[in-house]
Amino acid sequence: MSERNSGETILAFILGGLIGATLGILFAPKSGKETRERLKVLAEDLSEKAGDLIDEGKDKVEGLVADAKERFTPKKHNN
Repeated sequence: MSERNSGETILAFILGGLIGATLGILFAPKSGKETRERLKVLAEDLSEKAGDLIDEGKDKVEGLVADAKERFTPKKHNN
């Protein structure tokens, strides 16, 4: 499995879990105030996880760019 497919699979599981948690909160027998608070916390968690995934993606792209530069930069030979 390629890195891209792995990342997409992980993202799909995270999003599925968050959607399930949100639906569970919305249909749970709680007061409106409690539900709004739980949704706020869930949104903050989602924001943090999304930021982490973005940072991880940036790191991977930077690594790939550095590798590509190294591979395609002509090497100088000392004779």
